[in-house]
Amino acid sequence: MRAFPGTPGTLTSLFLRITQCVFASGSIASMATDPSFSTITAFCYLIASMGLQVVWSFALAVLDGIALLKKKVLHNPVVISLFVVGDWVTAMLSLAAASSSAGIATLYFNDLGNCRFEEECRKYQLSVALAFLGWVSISISSLIMPWLFVAG
Repeated sequence: MRAFPGTPGTLTSLFLRITQCVFASGSIASMATDPSFSTITAFCYLIASMGLQVVWSFALAVLDGIALLKKKVLHNPVVISLFVVGDWVTAMLSLAAASSSAGIATLYFNDLGNCRFEEECRKYQLSVALAFLGWVSISISSLIMPWLFVAG
């Protein structure tokens, strides 16, 4: 089996996992710094989804780092199938969370005019933007994994 960019245990995979973790962590940090985010369910869902993405991406980044240090490319079919399912689940959850939060932020702050505090609105918008960037990086991984699974 050929090791192409994004294959678990390569530098590209490690970079993708680190960017996923950084964007999801940034989204959580931006949202959680405002104490009133918990009053909106979509924002709570965003926090939960990004938390799952941080855990998943960090675990796989550690696995990629270990594989790089040992100079191994992970081509075990069981491991690859786990990566396929995990990446697709986290990609779908993060897209749903980012989309619902973006919709609520637009409705609540722009259309209804309930944004009394400019800083609060910017934190929510930054959190949603970082969530979408995290989704872009995990969607790349979730598209690479099925190719690798089929190639195996």
